Amino acid sequence: QCDNAKGLKAFYDAIKYGPNHLMVFGGVCATVTSIIAESLKGWNLVQLSFAATTPELADKKKYPYFFRTVPSDNAVNPAILKLLKHYHWKRVGTLTQDVQRFSEVRNDLTGVLYGEDIEISDTESFSNDPCTSVKKLKGNDVRIILGQFDEEMAVKVFCCAYEEEMYGSKYQWIIPGWYENLWWESWINSSQCLSKNLLSAMEGYIGVDFEPLSSKTNKTISGRTPQQYEKEYNAKRGDGQSSKFHGYAYDGIWVIARTLQRAMNYLNSTNKHQKIEDFNYTNHKLGKIFLNAMNETRFFGVTGEVVFRNGERMGTIKFTQFQEQKEVKVGEYNAVDDKLVIINNSIRFQGLEPPKDKTIIQEELRKISLPLYSILSALTILGMIMASAFLFFNIKNRNQKLIKMSSPYMNNLIILGGMLSYASIFLFGLDGSFVSEKTFETLCTVRTWILTVGYTTAFGAMFAKTWRVHAIFKNVKMKKKIIKDQKLLGIVGGMLLIDLCILICWQVVDPLRRTVEKYNMEPDPAGRDISIRPILEHCENTHMTIWLGIVYAYKGLLMLFGCFLAWETRNVSIPALNDSKYIGMSVYNVGIMCIIGAAVSFLTRDQPNVQFCIVALVIIFCSTITLCLVFVPKLITLRTNPDAATQNRRFQFTQNQKKEDSKTSTSVTSVNQASTSRLEGLQSENHRLRMKITELDKDLEEVTMQLQDTPEKTTYIKQNHYQDLNDILSIRNFTDGKDGEKAILKNHLDQNPPAPWGSSDPSRTSKDPIEDINSPEHIQRRLSLQLPILHHAYLPSIGGVDASCASPCVSPSASPRHRHVPPSFRVMVSGL
Repeated sequence: QCDNAKGLKAFYDAIKYGPNHLMVFGGVCATVTSIIAESLKGWNLVQLSFAATTPELADKKKYPYFFRTVPSDNAVNPAILKLLKHYHWKRVGTLTQDVQRFSEVRNDLTGVLYGEDIEISDTESFSNDPCTSVKKLKGNDVRIILGQFDEEMAVKVFCCAYEEEMYGSKYQWIIPGWYENLWWESWINSSQCLSKNLLSAMEGYIGVDFEPLSSKTNKTISGRTPQQYEKEYNAKRGDGQSSKFHGYAYDGIWVIARTLQRAMNYLNSTNKHQKIEDFNYTNHKLGKIFLNAMNETRFFGVTGEVVFRNGERMGTIKFTQFQEQKEVKVGEYNAVDDKLVIINNSIRFQGLEPPKDKTIIQEELRKISLPLYSILSALTILGMIMASAFLFFNIKNRNQKLIKMSSPYMNNLIILGGMLSYASIFLFGLDGSFVSEKTFETLCTVRTWILTVGYTTAFGAMFAKTWRVHAIFKNVKMKKKIIKDQKLLGIVGGMLLIDLCILICWQVVDPLRRTVEKYNMEPDPAGRDISIRPILEHCENTHMTIWLGIVYAYKGLLMLFGCFLAWETRNVSIPALNDSKYIGMSVYNVGIMCIIGAAVSFLTRDQPNVQFCIVALVIIFCSTITLCLVFVPKLITLRTNPDAATQNRRFQFTQNQKKEDSKTSTSVTSVNQASTSRLEGLQSENHRLRMKITELDKDLEEVTMQLQDTPEKTTYIKQNHYQDLNDILSIRNFTDGKDGEKAILKNHLDQNPPAPWGSSDPSRTSKDPIEDINSPEHIQRRLSLQLPILHHAYLPSIGGVDASCASPCVSPSASPRHRHVPPSFRVMVSGL
């Protein structure tokens, strides 16, 4: 401990009561030395210290007569600068204890580093708890820490460093090297760290301090080498405690000696009458001579080259590293030559290389894997080959009835749309690893146009075909319609025109641009001391959501329209014409896959391989399933039974009466699909009518015989059989009411309407019209014409003779009405 009062009293007593002193040698305590050095100017005394290292004494305006053979604490800063440059560390942080000694070193270091292209990114100080400051250093990504603190605080600092994981291969601590040997053992109990944890955090730190003795083997001014001096010193010291300042004290004596010698030589050469013995405290001339002589002193001592620059010793600074619980010298810095020497292979860093001065952020483009791109491209090529095969099949068989009825031109457009969709996959897989930034920006637009046009072309053509079937077969009036392919092409062209309008407005107003999205840093997979910041290219614009919403809305409406047409034409079962079932399956699969693909693609924006794989597979699946559903059934049918596909196996028109009461429902059903109950009912009705026919035949024969026997019985016919004849005529009402079918009788009567009962013949001029009408001649003429017609008109309706195999003029007796004929249900449909 330094006693300032005693030190100052001893100095003033020597000045007052002792002989005249030429110089003052010594001064260890900084507080005493600074007071004495400040007052020496009044006595013209030069002071030389061998142990005062406080940076404050370097101020020559305040201490002009002060010299020291030991380098000051600030002398380590040029050495630190040299070390930082040696390892290319350009970004550091400082951690300083709130003590004047350390603060002065820190301030001087700031001045040394200023202008040397080395950034002090963070400056932290603490009084008792350094953990907060250590956390701030880590938060500012400081990797090279320059510390100024004593041994007690050093233990706390490394304890905090262990807790914050600021040690190891990524960090380098540079602290004072003047701590005592095994210094941490004295203060370990004052911290909360375990000894092994503290040593782990301390491993690899670099200490910086002045060199006690030179490592060179040159002879010094005394004729001894530094090694010989050290050996002699240890021998004379014995068991006494060693001081690291002993070499500087030894060289200090030689400095005083050389200074006096130089002063005496100067006096002898300039003024032979004046001697150094003539010096007194008021002799400013001799004081200046001593001051200049000491400042010009230079020799090689046991501590190295002894040179003063403005009173400061230009000494040697050593670097030690804490390795395996001991400090090992790894290099030294010679301030005279401004040269740093690192001992070969002595310094050991925790990693494979020296730590970086900051987290090296290496931007890495997340690109699509080449093997993945190759595999998906191969699948795409297979899909395009399949589409080409379908195109060849469609063109080759375009004159086949099956293909011709399915609109081959529309089929070609479906194939073209599928191939465009396939082609877009190649463009989606091209990123910055394959093309330049400008080309990538162009691809953003091209691939969007190709996929959009391809989708509309394929599904637009498919829906146009379905619309034609709907327009023909859902017409209530059953009028003949001819819708040519040119009109369908116009519909597809209109859909494409809407697409082009949307895409052109998109391109002009808000074009797609290449944007780069940066993600959080990741550790280097190779274990290097760098961080990887993944970047990913995107095609985006300012109002991306709005434009995508417009496109999705249009495509969604298109698919809904296709679903409506497919549902409406589901009962048209001519395979060559109706693809409603396959369209429904396509829309279902495409819709589900697009929804799933869009959702998963959005969630995997940061994984280009996954995103590209999903997009490509969705496009491949949708295009393939659509083409296969359209063409594979045709291919199979053409090879197995081409005629069956063009025949109407179940041709039924249904109209919903719940919507409009005025609409009628007409259905044409084959007997094989009729219900059993309906068949039994018709058979029962057939039996009843056959019995009725038998009875009416007997009545007809009786009437005929009466007419042939006597004309006077006309009144009897009129009165008794008028109702029976009306029953015969009303039979056609039964045929008219069965499922809306029109019998041949109605057609025949429309062409040759018979004279109604009670009508008069205009060629006759009788005064009694009733008597003329009911004359036997008139009655026989009418019956001979109407009875065969009626007989052949109602028989087909009840299962009798086929109306198409007998003439209405054939005699009733020639018809096989009494022979059992199996029921035959025929249908005549007009207007198709």
